[in-house]
Amino acid sequence: MSVVIAPSLLSADFARLADEIAMCEAGGADWLHIDVMDGHFVPNLTFGLKVLEACRKVSALPLDVHLMVERPEQYFEDYAAAGANVLTFHVEAAPHMHRQVHRIKELGVRAGVALNPATPLSAVEEIVGDLDLLLIMTVNPGFGGQQFIEHTVGKTARAATMLRGAQSRARLEVDGGVGRATIARVRAAGADAFVAGNAVFAASDPRAEIGVLRRLAEEAA
Repeated sequence: MSVVIAPSLLSADFARLADEIAMCEAGGADWLHIDVMDGHFVPNLTFGLKVLEACRKVSALPLDVHLMVERPEQYFEDYAAAGANVLTFHVEAAPHMHRQVHRIKELGVRAGVALNPATPLSAVEEIVGDLDLLLIMTVNPGFGGQQFIEHTVGKTARAATMLRGAQSRARLEVDGGVGRATIARVRAAGADAFVAGNAVFAASDPRAEIGVLRRLAEEAA
């Protein structure tokens, strides 16, 4: 699959959010990644529904919404109505994963499931054929700017093998510590969608950095 670069707005300047989104568009970003955290599933609070609505008003890019929340099914309808194109929730918070995946699809949104670094791939193997996206967390979720966890490269490779074995067309996304030093390795392992926060927004030229990351990923394929 083609490379998808999804800048994470968690690392953007919230006071200039519309400008930051415009910069991502000008740099050729494919998606915008929006982290929703509830302070329970992860130890942080971030974007709510109003921020998603604001992003939708100023951009036509696909909105890749990552629900790091307990009881994620409570959010599906509102976030779909607000303009989410992808809704990803965590297997660790989802005892009824099959029902939840199909509820997202009923809402006309692509359905993704995320795995924390210590959660085995076996947790999703019964549902993998129904997914539109599988997200491998390459840091422990909750905060931006964390150091990439090395063993997740092998996990990404095993996830790619699992998707191929299921003849799945799901995107394989990685999130956490993705930047110049790591993107080629996870691309070579089989990932095709890359969430980049600090790597983009802390760069000296954020707009150009999106292109740099894309080139590094494409060259590693």
